[in-house]
Amino acid sequence: MNLEIVSPEAIIYSGKAKSVTLPGLSGSFTILERHAPLISLLKKGELLYRMNEKVEIVEVNEGFVEVINNKVSVCIE
Repeated sequence: MNLEIVSPEAIIYSGKAKSVTLPGLSGSFTILERHAPLISLLKKGELLYRMNEKVEIVEVNEGFVEVINNKVSVCIE
């Protein structure tokens, strides 16, 4: 799936990902390929995204995520 993580200052990541784990308001959740459409607010925590065997971690203060058509768009502070 395609993943784009942006902040007000910069594009943090734009490319392919196997999975994305996000800190939702009700707890963390994971998005996999072909996930159903979704919009959610994010709270302070860690965003993890996997690209094959590599895992990257991004600190999140708050933000939101939108999932549609196998694309995950994350806007964070």
